[in-house]
Amino acid sequence: MTTNENSQNEGHPSKEIIGLDGNILKGKKIVLCITASVAAYKAIDLSRLLMRNGADVYPVMSKSTESKLLTKEIMNWATGNKTITKLTSDLEHIALANYGKSDLIIVYPCTANTLGKFVNGIEDNAVTTILSVAFGSRIPIVIAPAMHEAMYDNVIIAENIQKLKSLGISILEPLILEDKAKVISAEGVLQFVINKIGNKIDRDLSKKNVLVTAGSTVEYIDSVRILTNLSTGKMGLNIAQQCLDKGFNVTLVYGHGSLNIPDDPNMNIIRIKTTEEMYKVVRERILGGKQRVIFHAAAVADFSVPHSNKKRAYKMDTRNGSKTIKLVPTIKIVDRIKEFDKKVFLVAFKAEYDISDKLLIKKASDKLKECKGDLIVANDVSRNGCDFGSDTNEVYLIDKDKNVIHLPLKSKREIAGNIVNLVCKKLNID
Repeated sequence: MTTNENSQNEGHPSKEIIGLDGNILKGKKIVLCITASVAAYKAIDLSRLLMRNGADVYPVMSKSTESKLLTKEIMNWATGNKTITKLTSDLEHIALANYGKSDLIIVYPCTANTLGKFVNGIEDNAVTTILSVAFGSRIPIVIAPAMHEAMYDNVIIAENIQKLKSLGISILEPLILEDKAKVISAEGVLQFVINKIGNKIDRDLSKKNVLVTAGSTVEYIDSVRILTNLSTGKMGLNIAQQCLDKGFNVTLVYGHGSLNIPDDPNMNIIRIKTTEEMYKVVRERILGGKQRVIFHAAAVADFSVPHSNKKRAYKMDTRNGSKTIKLVPTIKIVDRIKEFDKKVFLVAFKAEYDISDKLLIKKASDKLKECKGDLIVANDVSRNGCDFGSDTNEVYLIDKDKNVIHLPLKSKREIAGNIVNLVCKKLNID
């Protein structure tokens, strides 16, 4: 990019959005490299999110991306900066990626082809050449892969990714859905970038991030039949609403259910179906962006049917007589959360059926210790007014110091308020 082009872009109307949502990335120059994935269009949203939080974004596209998937004009508009698709005598790769020229290089989305070229030092287009220079000049590099699931599982590609990780390259793992390794959300990248290079004075904003899981998950027996439970997600939704009222930024991961979820600009709603999908989303949100509190209120299906899910398109014929179905345990999401981030405040939930108060408290305490949580909410769904789908509940709150608080039967809204208030008290949040 020439000096003249830089000066022309300084007053571009699109740059008026810079800093509208905050200045945590103020003064940061980010190079956004876009490769030939069908998810290339998502780079538009990412560039705008980064800008709204203060960053100046410089787009770079491979020629195959430009010719088939995304135009230079769109990215020129999105960022207010001229999009680079080829290198010229202006030495664009040096201007963007030499020592101290930029604060961060993001490849979003990144194809397996670009991964392979980068890891083997091949420089045959603008993106791979900029990556090579940036790696040499020690500018941090973040890569968000996107490809088919089978390709992502290819051992050669897995080795490439592992090698890049060993060299200090940040890899933002994709979400495995619908036979695809889908690129991490733009919001997930934003949170990662904030944690990595955000202005220190504003980083406390991440302390307001809360993730809530709600509803049930399903496991496919065949293409039309499922294993699930009766949870509706009412408790989780009430907790999310109470967190919004406290001024938190909420991510609601909502499973199987039909609740009417209100639209709120401070709540990001992610719908999932299976336990594996919920696990992947929770992992992505924790690793991709700092979460202060996790309320894992979802009723996750405990068992699945091996090798018999929605990917296998068929319907069992009942005319063939009785069937024997083998059930295997699903992943215990709550037990993995602290592995992703030891500092997160974890609120677990434990539902039992027709047991004594003493045994309910013991089982909940054991579960809290097992998942290394900070607080657990226990209830008996067999009791009057406490069944799945009810608007009321009776719960016990147990912390890791074995302090027990009994909340008698009251509305789930009140119960949720008590839980959120207790968490805020423990974290010294006003």
